[in-house]
Amino acid sequence: MDRQPVLEGDRLTLRPLVREDWDALYAVASDPQIWAKHPSHDRWQEPVFRQFFADAFTRGGALAIIDKASGEIIGSSQFDKPEIEGPGQIEIGWSFLARAYWGKGYNAEFKRLMLAHALAHYPVAIFQVGEDNVISRRAMENIGGVLTDRTRTFERGGAMVRHVIYEITREGFAGGPLSG
Repeated sequence: MDRQPVLEGDRLTLRPLVREDWDALYAVASDPQIWAKHPSHDRWQEPVFRQFFADAFTRGGALAIIDKASGEIIGSSQFDKPEIEGPGQIEIGWSFLARAYWGKGYNAEFKRLMLAHALAHYPVAIFQVGEDNVISRRAMENIGGVLTDRTRTFERGGAMVRHVIYEITREGFAGGPLSG
């Protein structure tokens, strides 16, 4: 699977993230409210975001989310490498959007594009969400993510944070459109 495709939606284009996107993407990410309920609550700070941005290139699979109407970068998301612990699964994550785009179906649109691409190659896409990140958990439920009994713990913002895992299967995705 190409982990850095160009994906076209009605209002959004997803394209490979490039190093020259730093200024535009940090302009979005520097809003502390984006990260207020996120386990990496300090990601709005430049040194922390600079590491996140560098890690995106190391990990591979990073995409810029572009508003077609304005041509501006409004966020980012990533495809990880295939899951070692869960053969046949690929993770979609590290996603964020400018707050001006929250609650308007943009999350569902870019996730729909990414899921269609991923599920053409893998039977299951997973999403790891901080257990206490109520905004992201609600967003996952709104797009049809099914909470599994799997968890993982990672260091985020100087503390160990438990993450829950949601999944969307090829069959579940084909069973109906994602809502906003």
